[in-house]
Amino acid sequence: MTPSGTHSGPYAGNGDDLDVEEALALVREPGADRTDPTDRTGRADPSGREGHAHGRSEQPHPHPHHHAGATPWPRAREIAARAARAAKRRPDLSVALGDALGLVLAAPLDALGDLPSFDTSAMDGWAVAGPGPWRLRDGGVLAGHTPPEPLTDGEAVRIATGARVPTGVTAVLRGEHGRTGPQDRLHATQETSHGQDIRPRGQECRRGDQLLPTGTLITPAVLGLAAAAGYDTVTVVPRPRAEVLVLGDELLTEGLPHDGLIRDALGPMLAPWLRALGAEVIAVRRLGDDAKALREAITASRADLIVTTGGTAAGPVDHVHPTLDRIGAELLVDGVAVRPGHPMLLARTKADQHLVGLPGNPLAAVSGLVTLAEPLLRTLAAHPAAEPYETPLREAVQGHPHDTRLVPVVLRGERAVPLHYSGPAMLRGIAAAEALAVVPPGGAQQGAGLELLDLPWTTAGIGVCFT
Repeated sequence: MTPSGTHSGPYAGNGDDLDVEEALALVREPGADRTDPTDRTGRADPSGREGHAHGRSEQPHPHPHHHAGATPWPRAREIAARAARAAKRRPDLSVALGDALGLVLAAPLDALGDLPSFDTSAMDGWAVAGPGPWRLRDGGVLAGHTPPEPLTDGEAVRIATGARVPTGVTAVLRGEHGRTGPQDRLHATQETSHGQDIRPRGQECRRGDQLLPTGTLITPAVLGLAAAAGYDTVTVVPRPRAEVLVLGDELLTEGLPHDGLIRDALGPMLAPWLRALGAEVIAVRRLGDDAKALREAITASRADLIVTTGGTAAGPVDHVHPTLDRIGAELLVDGVAVRPGHPMLLARTKADQHLVGLPGNPLAAVSGLVTLAEPLLRTLAAHPAAEPYETPLREAVQGHPHDTRLVPVVLRGERAVPLHYSGPAMLRGIAAAEALAVVPPGGAQQGAGLELLDLPWTTAGIGVCFT
């Protein structure tokens, strides 16, 4: 088995995308420590190896309750969704239609009037009264203009699509179905039935009809319906507010890594990812390894969800657990049986606020997002859960002996192809991916159907927003 960084192509079969440390863990004797190095530190590793906390040589000290029993991956997602349901929700909002895309209706969309509100021509042609042939009137009827005097039997007048049908009209004769003859007579080239090509008042709805129920996701089509029905604003569930706290003294915000310092990959990535999950990101703050600053930032935050990066393990500068202890937070998930991302956590910091602690390694942080942040934000925003689906593998994928694995994949035809460069510290695989495959403990053989988690920008989900 070779480390993922040595592959020449983007695809990884037969488990070759495990990093060296994980591969060694697979052949250790029963009872040996199978915790991967990321899970021992929870921090990014500038050397490319797992096991050192941002290049520091200090060995982490065991936290008194860290990973005593990691939560199974499906259970962790359920806990996150349930925690959001129990949270005190912000009041519903009335927002302009232009600001409502991707939100959820907090009240039914009821018809404010009949739609259409008057008899309307469905075609360009002639409005005719009674049987033909018809005498043509001068002029015509245009959309948005006052209609002419009522027509009497035997009369016709030019009419445009969307125009209000004059009184006395029995049908609209399409332009291609009529011809004019001598003495301004209009003749039908096809039989015309009563009411043909007229949209009668109230055809789509009557005043008071429910157009859409509470809980409907606002799509472009919903915005169009609301506008057609006369709405200027709609009542919605507000976007959950999220704040990102980037931890670590070793992180650079520009330039090339140097002298043991590495670029911050999570600061630029997390805000747009959270927006794609439907959140309003109110701040991205870089705190370094400062326990006091972390505590002040958490206690002062007005976000519904605080997301921290790194510091979730038990190293000398891993301040997340001690800080949560000091402020009396309720730890709901402390470690998840998933690779990468084992040392993620979820805590309730206030009745209306939660914190998701992400590992510092980039792909491990992505795992934390989809495991804990996504179900929590989805529930806070009242978005429906996506229907799970499975896709067969084109190649076998090595599994962890005990934990779920999340593996970046692309779709080729009706098969999922695992990608290389999927170690905890790597983003190369996920950057090319279309989904994450949920690999059960023990792995999966070629052709096995695996659940896929769509990435928010590869779906038609209307909550996707990067602005």
